[in-house]
Amino acid sequence: MTAIVDFLNNILWSYVLVYGLLGVGIFFTIRLGFLQFVNFNEMVRAIRGSRESDVHGISPFQALCTSLASRVGTGNLAGVAVALYLGGAGAIFWMWMVALVGMATGYAESTLAQLYKVRDGKGQYRGGPSVYISKGLNAPWAAVIFAICLILSFGLVFNAVQANSIADAMQGAFGIPKLWMGIAVAIFAGIVIFGGLRSIVRFAEFVVPFMAGAYVLVALGIMAWNITEVPGVLIAIVKSAFGLEEAVGGATGSITAAMLNGIKRGLFSNEAGMGSAPNIAATATPAPHHPSSQGLVQAFGVFIDTIVICTATAVMILLSGVMGPGSELTGTRLTQAAMEAHIGAAGGYFVAIAILFFAFTSIVANYTYAENAVIYLGAGNNLGIGLLRVAALGMVVWGGYEAVVTVFNTADASMGLMATINLIAIALLSGTVVKLTKDYLAQRKAGEVPHFKSKDYPELHEKIDSNIWH
Repeated sequence: MTAIVDFLNNILWSYVLVYGLLGVGIFFTIRLGFLQFVNFNEMVRAIRGSRESDVHGISPFQALCTSLASRVGTGNLAGVAVALYLGGAGAIFWMWMVALVGMATGYAESTLAQLYKVRDGKGQYRGGPSVYISKGLNAPWAAVIFAICLILSFGLVFNAVQANSIADAMQGAFGIPKLWMGIAVAIFAGIVIFGGLRSIVRFAEFVVPFMAGAYVLVALGIMAWNITEVPGVLIAIVKSAFGLEEAVGGATGSITAAMLNGIKRGLFSNEAGMGSAPNIAATATPAPHHPSSQGLVQAFGVFIDTIVICTATAVMILLSGVMGPGSELTGTRLTQAAMEAHIGAAGGYFVAIAILFFAFTSIVANYTYAENAVIYLGAGNNLGIGLLRVAALGMVVWGGYEAVVTVFNTADASMGLMATINLIAIALLSGTVVKLTKDYLAQRKAGEVPHFKSKDYPELHEKIDSNIWH
């Protein structure tokens, strides 16, 4: 079993997804006319008008915060440190590149999730890749595989990974036993999760801006204190990406190492193309009332995750000087050592608390994705949802004190399979994405508030719920 899982991971993550996610991102960037650059102001406008909702859906801002809760996790702290250790400063440049093209992929998948969304038994909007794969491509078998993989990876095992990161950080900083930390995290996560979707998104709406803002403000303060050195760090990142700068720390310093590690860590961090964020994007009531508006909001989420938060971590580490020749520090310990170099012993505590917030919000957001998949599979009754909640919280407790590599590798393989299915689906549905984008931008250019009119899309009449778009 271990050999099969390792083989699948090697194929999926060394070849299919590294190049597939990047290739699909470039494909959508070109096909959408470099939307994320030319119409970046439209993304900002979509965020500004995203506070309203209705009885059927959550607000676009709540959907953004929930997707950011999943995206902004330990990868933004420990993952960036690993990329620096293995690929050198140049890895950050490639994280930027994968995020910039990933914004187009994130836009496409969330736009499709909005278009094909349905109402569940309680009238709440639901959707995501399983729905647009089933309805848009008439491939329910692929949609079922995607949903099962999503439940396994995001709903169960990745929550154990996040809990393990919290327990490690809190034990190292404060000496709290890992088992008790896992139990405490499960209790607080249960309070949020058992409140249902609206409880989760309200929690995310409050906590995510606070946690991300506090972390970025500290990083900006460090940069301001070392402002004369910041330009040199940014130049070093670009030079190292092309092998023009000598590597530091444990990095190999090759262009290939910088590129592969930057791309991998960037993809793990922002999740663009993975098919995760569309599950929450589909539950929003878009403002303006057009599928593309929610796509623009989620594309901005990719920008915040990687270009803002990951860059803040990277620059802070590179400014600290802790990645000296022969340094073996990596992961969370490298980030903590860098923060301690800047602000003293309090830096280690700050990173531990940041990981607590980042990983905890990932746990509750990942659960919403799994719940969406369970509802799609027809098990959205009290028993089905109850079993999912118990299993998810049980994995949190288990992950707090146990780290079984084979199980985590299985989740990686599961996520790799679901991402592959999603990439194929959105590429096949790209014509619909292009038509929606042109429609939205044309209405903006005419001075109108964009509004989706299903009568203009006769080819979709049997595939979408037109009543939703009245």
